[in-house]
Amino acid sequence: MGRYETLFADLRDKHEGAFVPFFMLGDPSYEASLELIRAAVNAGADALEIGIPFSDPVADGPEIEKSHQRALRGGASLDKSMQQLRQIREEFPETPIGLLVYCNLAVSKGTTEFYQSCAAAGADSILIPDVPTREGAPFVAAAQQAGISQIFIAPARANDDTLRAVSENSSGYIYALSRHGVTGADKEAESGGLDSVVDAIQRFDGPPVLLGFGISKPEHVRAALDAGAAGAITGSAITRIISAGVESSEAGNKFDLNALADEVSRYVAEMKAATR
Repeated sequence: MGRYETLFADLRDKHEGAFVPFFMLGDPSYEASLELIRAAVNAGADALEIGIPFSDPVADGPEIEKSHQRALRGGASLDKSMQQLRQIREEFPETPIGLLVYCNLAVSKGTTEFYQSCAAAGADSILIPDVPTREGAPFVAAAQQAGISQIFIAPARANDDTLRAVSENSSGYIYALSRHGVTGADKEAESGGLDSVVDAIQRFDGPPVLLGFGISKPEHVRAALDAGAAGAITGSAITRIISAGVESSEAGNKFDLNALADEVSRYVAEMKAATR
């Protein structure tokens, strides 16, 4: 089995769900982002979703958009991201690692070559948020050739044709949106609608469902699991913690990476506890 299959099987045996935090490589620096990722895994993160910085992140809300910008200002590049991905894989050989990558980055390098590079660096999956299933065939083919999972997004209130295509073309897991719009910790999952989101996807017998968008509190994680999801993904809430630390240093205070890592660790531990 691959790392995702092993993870979900282990969690089912323990009657737990998965908690998956998102981090942007290079935010606020490559050294700092690596330290924060270490803190998250050591605090109990079951898998990682990792962003590669991009100049026009159309699916992301303002908080994660700022993380793209901070990383790019700090000199982030695709080559540096691949180098750091290799280091993360070396340090955490059993942890599933998913990449969130915008289409231009993959296509500009040659889709097949890009996927092979990501697989060689240690990625288990790739999610391209600006590619819907109707345009996904070349990416699915590249993923299969590289031996990694292609992840597609199941939009909130999607029709059956879309959900069937997402289920048939995704492997590893399905990223289900708990609400409409862009990412953002200030926009909570749509109350009362999570069961219907998960039920609609599961009718088509795809891989496990992870709920994202608006997942920022332990009660959101519990609601996702109660709705039948295998786990939850959190991005903007963690990015907001990082932003607060950076903005404090920009206001004249000393940047305290240890304190920031401790805060990330506490947050991840709280969110993971909600999966048990």
